[in-house]
Amino acid sequence: MRLGIIGLGRMGGNMRDRLRDAGHEVVGYDRDPAVSDVASLAELVDRLDAPRAVWTMVPVTVTFSVIEELCDLLAPGDLVIDGGNSRFTDDTPRAERLARHDIGYLDVGVSGGVWGRENGYGLMVGGDADHVRRMMPIFEALKPAGEYGFVHAGPVGAGHFAKMVHNGVEYALMHAYAEGYELMSRAELITDVPGVIKSWREGTVVRSWLLDLLDAALDEDPGLAALRGYADDTGEGRWTVEEAIKLGVPMNVIAASLFARFTSRQEDSPAMKAVAALRNQFGGHAVQSSP
Repeated sequence: MRLGIIGLGRMGGNMRDRLRDAGHEVVGYDRDPAVSDVASLAELVDRLDAPRAVWTMVPVTVTFSVIEELCDLLAPGDLVIDGGNSRFTDDTPRAERLARHDIGYLDVGVSGGVWGRENGYGLMVGGDADHVRRMMPIFEALKPAGEYGFVHAGPVGAGHFAKMVHNGVEYALMHAYAEGYELMSRAELITDVPGVIKSWREGTVVRSWLLDLLDAALDEDPGLAALRGYADDTGEGRWTVEEAIKLGVPMNVIAASLFARFTSRQEDSPAMKAVAALRNQFGGHAVQSSP
């Protein structure tokens, strides 16, 4: 099958390679000419046979403009797949915009990171069942071997909604491992923290790929001394908590993990300054002066 991919960064480039390894023809476009197969979106579309399928893997900030350009380049019967970290509420307007040109739309939540080329990608798809069936050879090549790693989650928007929740859960899992790591690091009783993490990788109920990755990080730097305790977020955790508020779903753990990331970005937390001041006022507790 022939596919166009727009955006050949850490995810898109590896997806192109995995698909080619599976025997598919992939034409890739990227603003970086060093990795791009073509010089423009127009050339990418020209290189594809009708009915065309084009998969976007670009930052959410430029997805709208890319889809707008595709509206003018594609033809009735073509299909656009957005695999970026878009907000699910953007999917229906995009699908309706493309439908006015008789162009189909699928939204796909993609998980797997930089390891996807080797291990396969988890795919959560939203859209029309006929469009999903049409793209199954591509999905089968991208997903891990076996029965897991793919779902047609529902109509347009469902794929990105599922990926949003997936990333919220990811926040919480990572923070649970991080808190366990910190507690053991502070405890004098544990003399081999990396060894404990390694021991959890098999036979325990907390084993997971994320735990494997923490073990790999500790192999490289046992005390994580080279890292600063700063964690950014790309939006999905915030959107997950917003949807929980809207739907009245208690989401204590995921919300706490999101707020912990906010705390990591503060050099000296204003909130904790207020706590220190209050403790000093009501109880005479000692405070530390700013350097």
